[in-house]
Amino acid sequence: MAKKLAVVAVLVTGMLLSTLAFAATKTYQVTGKVVEVLPDAIIVMKGSEHWEIRRDADTKMPGQDSIQVGDTVTIHYSMHATAVEKKAATKSPTKKSK
Repeated sequence: MAKKLAVVAVLVTGMLLSTLAFAATKTYQVTGKVVEVLPDAIIVMKGSEHWEIRRDADTKMPGQDSIQVGDTVTIHYSMHATAVEKKAATKSPTKKSK
């Protein structure tokens, strides 16, 4: 019985730690008027800038078709790298002696 309890405690601790690690991801938000609602993105106008924020099936929305053009919304998002590319080092210009 004690072994089972120890295993359950380890599993619960692991789940809690993984949840905390996921929650530690820095999030951002943008508030603006909706310009366009696409199946995979929402475009808002913040000041004079258009912000296009991608969305997918996991994005929490307040109901089917409830977000419309002209609505003011706050979108919570996080930055996620999709690819990293290494560039070749550039040579610095050599200084000429006078």
